[in-house]
Amino acid sequence: MRQSKLFIPTLKEAPADAVAASHKLMLRGGYVRQVTAGVYAYLPLGYRVLTKVEQIIKEEMAKINVPEMAMPELLPASLWEESGRWQKYGLEMFRLNDRHGRQSLLGPTHEETFTQIVAKSIKSYKQMPIALYQIQNKFRDENRPRFGLLRTREFIMLDAYSFAATREQLDEQFNDEKKAFEAIFKRCGVNVTAVIADSGTMGGKNSTEFQAPAAIGEDTIATNETNTYSANLEMAVSVDTFKPSQEKEEAIVKVATPGQETIADLTKFLNVPATKIVKSILYIVNEKDHVLVLIRGDKQVNEVKLTHLLDADSVRVASDDELYQLTGLKKGSVGPINATWADQIIADETIKNLVNTVVGANQNGYQLKNVNFDRDLKIDQVSDLRVANEGEPDPIDHLPLKFTTSIEVGHIFKLGTYYTEKMGADFLDQNGKSQPVIMGSYGIGVTRVLSAVIEQHLTKFGIAWPKEIAPFNLHIVQMKMKDEAQTRLAEQLEAEFSKNYDVLYDDRNERPGVKFADADLIGAPVRITIGKKASEGIIEVKRPSGEVATEMTTTELADFVNKELG
Repeated sequence: MRQSKLFIPTLKEAPADAVAASHKLMLRGGYVRQVTAGVYAYLPLGYRVLTKVEQIIKEEMAKINVPEMAMPELLPASLWEESGRWQKYGLEMFRLNDRHGRQSLLGPTHEETFTQIVAKSIKSYKQMPIALYQIQNKFRDENRPRFGLLRTREFIMLDAYSFAATREQLDEQFNDEKKAFEAIFKRCGVNVTAVIADSGTMGGKNSTEFQAPAAIGEDTIATNETNTYSANLEMAVSVDTFKPSQEKEEAIVKVATPGQETIADLTKFLNVPATKIVKSILYIVNEKDHVLVLIRGDKQVNEVKLTHLLDADSVRVASDDELYQLTGLKKGSVGPINATWADQIIADETIKNLVNTVVGANQNGYQLKNVNFDRDLKIDQVSDLRVANEGEPDPIDHLPLKFTTSIEVGHIFKLGTYYTEKMGADFLDQNGKSQPVIMGSYGIGVTRVLSAVIEQHLTKFGIAWPKEIAPFNLHIVQMKMKDEAQTRLAEQLEAEFSKNYDVLYDDRNERPGVKFADADLIGAPVRITIGKKASEGIIEVKRPSGEVATEMTTTELADFVNKELG
């Protein structure tokens, strides 16, 4: 490919609103251009990278015998009403009405459609296991699109779906997809960690995320030094090392605490540590139920864990007004004793062994001292509900947890019968009994992969693309276009290497500084500079990692290129 014929609108400086390094470099390098907030055009360089990522996906899917297909992007609301996600998905869904008033949506994901088209076509256990995938544009009405391709309103995604007759078949499919995803990310040059994750609005109870550590990541993952434990912070579990006192239980005492509403207020006023206080937090569950959550004063409630425990569609802390209307109390005085207004009282494990603790008295301006779990409290459920903290021991090897910011690039789910039961996708098992099809769902954010790769492969001046997805494997940069010896050598090398590699030949009449700056942004694994020694058959070779260029003869070049790119 001749660079003079390739549309690469580079910029000296990134726009001021570009924050992420990957976003800045994609704009400066002419890979993408923003059309509107959260919507991007993929220019020739960016599109070449995308197609190479997609080709890797197709090859790895073929290895596990998963064929490609295509579903529509415009979907009927009726399918999502059938699954219950039409309302549950919330404001992120693009909804529209046609001229006849029929409601539709632009697909953010395709579980319902695959359930209707594929799962409902399966009538016998003999037709399974089977899996299918597509690579397609998806749509989500993000409130705040940002960080370039990391959070957009239109994006490209691989979504695969598996259909099984037994849980054992699902487990096998899940493991096959997990290995395929690991191979895809390795070939793309993305360093990922597979972590325990929340299934969110996707449904199902078991999922794994593939997280790419990066400074600009929106997620936080918790791992130990041996990688025997890894989880998204939303799902991370830690061992509580706090040792409660061995003092004797004392009688409950009510004490006045006027104006003391926070844990910090109470620790100072009562001269007790936060570990001696139990926080009582009122949650509104599914916008109708009132659940009181108890947790030790030095800990925070993990609302994802709470949502899972209650199998809820939504949980949120009651506002001060809602709390007062229900109880007549201010938040600092709420407590678990005689909390008749609560539909449930749930406790975090951290309060089970506390002795002589402080709780709200359910009377404004008062607390109860010397409250004990077994003696004084009536609890409906006890579970791990706390946010894990960095440095706390992991639950496997009891090693300190380390937190890392990361980018979610893939997510795989064991959906089970979440969709098929709701949508009536049944089959006859070996005994002739009707059973719901068992599903799995597997997704890779193809456009997110581009951002993750760049974030992990930054150089001082640009990008060092991994060889399998680089827009060009080899970049020939000619210094003087009017030098016949340089032109002959450049064209000779272009013809020779184009047989096996993607070659970009910079044939522009530009200053060397401009050419080198653009080459840094293009980031080919091998850059060949043809300069004043061309007549001697000597060129300069440089990798994008920033080291000094190396002189070599054209005879040596072939071995070098084959070693680097082979």
